[in-house]
Amino acid sequence: MCSLCGVLGGNEHWTDAAVRPGVFTRNHASPERRRERAERVRAANEMLSAFGLILSDWQGTSFVLSTRTGKSEIIEDLGHLWPGAEKLVGRPCDPLDVAFVSRMEARHDD
Repeated sequence: MCSLCGVLGGNEHWTDAAVRPGVFTRNHASPERRRERAERVRAANEMLSAFGLILSDWQGTSFVLSTRTGKSEIIEDLGHLWPGAEKLVGRPCDPLDVAFVSRMEARHDD
């Protein structure tokens, strides 16, 4: 999808909501939706920092994935996050890699 189509209202992605009350729910209140989206961005940034990347919300419709040097890419939804990350850093970015998971767990053990 081109970036303009994403801005004009692309399809919703499964990461946008869950059925459990209080956990990324489909709230009708705009402030609650923004809060949930911000929490997803925060969680993604915790992982992406290991690769030198930063994710930011863009108008509540897309995301901007950036390197520390300013190279960036617009991604439609979180389903495109890891392929976009690999494209920007030029190497595999596997969030399920055993060593990566161990590093993330160690950060939370402190």
